[in-house]
Amino acid sequence: MKITTFNPLIITKDAENNVALFEELGFEKRHNKTGEDFSSNRMKDANGFHVDIVNAQVPQDMTSIRMNVDNFDEVYELLTSRGFKGTEAEARNTGSSRSSMMISPSGFTITVVEHIKKENA
Repeated sequence: MKITTFNPLIITKDAENNVALFEELGFEKRHNKTGEDFSSNRMKDANGFHVDIVNAQVPQDMTSIRMNVDNFDEVYELLTSRGFKGTEAEARNTGSSRSSMMISPSGFTITVVEHIKKENA
């Protein structure tokens, strides 16, 4: 297993104001991804720090750790063997990535993401 990204992830129903705050702190939008029920903004500052801000219908703002990995199944198995629970019965698959927010026994969360690499045909 290889971890390729490890940074904070903010889940909120008010992404616009949170993005504006982080822009004031020196972060710039780098990537935006939208899905059926969410949109995600990846931001980076001049020091190379990242923060992700996801717009979703949640009852209150949440903070998670985003962890991109090269093998989703391996990490999912490791975390569940340590008592973590996934928030969905199956990982969310957007076509370009698989992800699941995993909740630890003590309550902190890690959002595991694997980007799906398209093989040349």
